[in-house]
Amino acid sequence: MTLHLLLLLLHSILILVLASSSAIDPAQELDWEAAQRRDRVERLPGQPKTPPLRQFSGYIPVSRDGRRALFYWLTESTARSPHSKPLVLWLNGGPGCSSLAYGAVEEIGPFRIKANATGLYSNPYAWNKVANLLFLESPAGVGYSYSNTTTDTDAFGDTRTAEDAYSFLLKWFQRFPQYKSREFYILGESYAGHYVPQLAKLVHDGNKAASKTIINLKGFMVGNAVTDWYYDNLGIVDYYWTHALISDETYTTMKRHCKFTSVELSSECQRIMDYASNQEIGNVDLHSIYTPVCLEATWSSSTGRKSSRTAPHWNPLWMGQTGFDPCTPSYAEKYFNRPDVQRALHANGTPNNVPHPWTPCNYGILENWHDKAFSVLPIYKELIKAGLRIWVYSGDEDAMVPVTGTRYWIRSLKLPIVNRWYPWYYMDQVAGWSQTYKGLTFATVRGAGHEVPVLQPDRSLSLLEHYLRGKPLPKR
Repeated sequence: MTLHLLLLLLHSILILVLASSSAIDPAQELDWEAAQRRDRVERLPGQPKTPPLRQFSGYIPVSRDGRRALFYWLTESTARSPHSKPLVLWLNGGPGCSSLAYGAVEEIGPFRIKANATGLYSNPYAWNKVANLLFLESPAGVGYSYSNTTTDTDAFGDTRTAEDAYSFLLKWFQRFPQYKSREFYILGESYAGHYVPQLAKLVHDGNKAASKTIINLKGFMVGNAVTDWYYDNLGIVDYYWTHALISDETYTTMKRHCKFTSVELSSECQRIMDYASNQEIGNVDLHSIYTPVCLEATWSSSTGRKSSRTAPHWNPLWMGQTGFDPCTPSYAEKYFNRPDVQRALHANGTPNNVPHPWTPCNYGILENWHDKAFSVLPIYKELIKAGLRIWVYSGDEDAMVPVTGTRYWIRSLKLPIVNRWYPWYYMDQVAGWSQTYKGLTFATVRGAGHEVPVLQPDRSLSLLEHYLRGKPLPKR
């Protein structure tokens, strides 16, 4: 037997094991209603009265011994017929960043956190207007998700993250069987550019291995997505230069020394990248290069540590409902560490004691990420052939995972063009540009950074609506 066939056999066995491990005794199937009642969130501290909202949150164990569990938050659609709306799973990346901190309360969820973290206010462009939103803190160790096994910290990586997320889904649909027949989509951004297609492949393979569809997956969509080490990093270098973040000399040196042929940078490439960051780019948020950084806390140049003095931050982009605030993650950290918030969300309580404070990002996970795919493009090729609805979008002001790199790797797929490059519109304004390929749609969002819904909430909601309908973005 060849190595390739052996790997395929082991992969098929893994899928069957994951599916079978989620099976429960028929006598327990009636317990789903009780489980939903336990997970029902009646009201969050400081939650506005409108819109009326059904929400659920809690834990799903994903390891056989139950010592590793993932935390979810479901916000049902506020549409007139929520039961007819699809289910969207949202994943943030990092690796190590919380889908609550970013997706839920900064981007697409029904609420925003007030600056003093004492309450919430409504997001008028929440994506649950058109879909039921399921936020997942993944992998274990992120946010409220946890592992009580210390050896798990040595195994962070793409493979186990996808396997745990798939195990979560199988068990979550047992707890919420009313969603089994709904159209299901997986969405995310940044390093979820790995999580999303890798999970979609496991779901697709699990459906193929079963006698009937287990999860009604229809497609996936990713934004500013880490996808291919070579093309993404090549795009970063070109974006830096074309947006005047670095000098001609530094650009030339980067092109000479940075080949991006492995996930580890050469020492010379790392040196010039550090020089660009420290000497040329300055205090710019590379996630959104034209917006202000959070100045809520200051740093001591002598110690390199945060000082205790808090300074007001300059925020010229506060524009009514858009409400951009670069300090939002710090508000989330205060809010989600409140005991009353944790009680309302059924988080961090016996027996689910989280062995770490809630933070927007767990940087220990990033530092111990041992399993990182060089590229997920082979998965794209497979799932495009399978007929899933696949869209990719980019905020054009993001220098972390810039539009240049995304265009490079899409071009490498050599897909036939169906609709050539055109401007798409929202409210009679150019909202971005789009091109449709056979099996994939690409769109930019004008004036958006790494987290597209933060600066362009109305355009991003329009993008979602067209994606869920399978309709091209409007030309006028």
